[in-house]
Amino acid sequence: MFDGGGSFLLNLQARGDWVRLRTLVTVRWIAIVGQTTAVLAASFAMGFQLPLLFCALLISASASVNIVAQFVYPSEKRLTEQGTLLSLFFDLAQLVTLLMVTGGLNNPFAVLILAPVTISATALRLQSTLWLGIAAMAAVALMANFYMPLVLADGSLMETPEIFRSGKSAALAIAVVFLSVYARRVTVEGYAMNQALAATQIALSREQRLAAIGGIAAATAHELGTPLATIKLVAGELAREVRDQPELAEDVDLIRREAERCGEIMTDLSQSARDDSQIRSSPVVALVEEAAAPHRNRGKVVVIRFNGALAGEADADQPMVPRSPELIHGLRNVIQNGVDFAAATVWADIDYDGEELRIAIGDDGPGFSAEVLPRLGEPYVSTRQRGEVRATGDEGEYEGMGLGLFIARTLLERTGATMAFANGTDLRRSALAEPDAAALARPPGAIIEMIWPAANVVTPKAETRRALGPNQPFAGRP
Repeated sequence: MFDGGGSFLLNLQARGDWVRLRTLVTVRWIAIVGQTTAVLAASFAMGFQLPLLFCALLISASASVNIVAQFVYPSEKRLTEQGTLLSLFFDLAQLVTLLMVTGGLNNPFAVLILAPVTISATALRLQSTLWLGIAAMAAVALMANFYMPLVLADGSLMETPEIFRSGKSAALAIAVVFLSVYARRVTVEGYAMNQALAATQIALSREQRLAAIGGIAAATAHELGTPLATIKLVAGELAREVRDQPELAEDVDLIRREAERCGEIMTDLSQSARDDSQIRSSPVVALVEEAAAPHRNRGKVVVIRFNGALAGEADADQPMVPRSPELIHGLRNVIQNGVDFAAATVWADIDYDGEELRIAIGDDGPGFSAEVLPRLGEPYVSTRQRGEVRATGDEGEYEGMGLGLFIARTLLERTGATMAFANGTDLRRSALAEPDAAALARPPGAIIEMIWPAANVVTPKAETRRALGPNQPFAGRP
């Protein structure tokens, strides 16, 4: 949708929040007071011979619209697109007519014609702004040729030179275009940011629900471990006692099997979470493995290394990090970006020196294009070279809009991370054809590095041991 170039105006739907009626009414009252003051000051203080009847009728028309709007509609009513556009068209027509009977472009207040167009550019869609802008430019041309001249007290006309009026007409037309484009760009960027933040909140809410379900399942498995063991033990003793009663032995065996089945179900639900510390924290390699798990079946190799060693050979004394939804979902989006664009391999390099934790996600894809590299992490910015075909992943709704990296950056920075984007070396991809080459290679394509101070993300060992511990074996019947 957006690639960071000149296509920012092509979002026809981008707009600010719907305008409240009270806002337009308040602005119109301010304009009415200003117009009345200007007409009275010019007529009685400066001696201009103005058509006061025409001026009074035009100002009264604007006041009447305000009074009717306040009586008919509640002040908190939000106008629709058409309602706001009609209101702005009325304000433009009233202002242009008032200017035409008070000197046209000779009137210094002609610059106020920019106000309705600027409001439209910030509050309405592109199509409405275009129509209002065209009307404003036509009104400038109309005022340059048809107007009632300003008459001084002595009966002489106050006219600016023709070349000045032509220059002012051109300046107003250019100002209409410039301010409309500028205000439109600000509005589109705000709209894009709001949409991206909404997507971030949805993704984070989903991840929080999943994390909550996992925590509940792990806690339930822990708490039910001893009762299920008791049921199986008692069922075994009953089976020995009713060995000679086949009808009862069958029921007891059913109880034992169902208890074992419950244990298997709870184990599956909790996965490897056997105590409370694993619900709160996990080794950093396990966390990255969890983040990468949804993307391992997409035809790309995901290599995870800790301090240069493969995950399976990594030092057992790894730092423990919190299993927060922000951390897991942020890493998952970064890994997804690598898998989406990788030719064959994605690397997740984890380095920890006691002071900082670094995680670099790289791939062997085409890398980041030079024009977007400085703006990566912003919403609606295409992250790779144009013209390439991108595979659809599990998060297909974010494809091509830059929302994946925006969400990742937003979530990971909330955990204290600093993110950097770069491209790798020009390593020949043919070297990766050997089976073990991926374990030793460095990413030749895009690289996204995240750095945390250890104090921000590493869980102290003392806290990781605050767990209930494993289930105790059942010693005997009560």
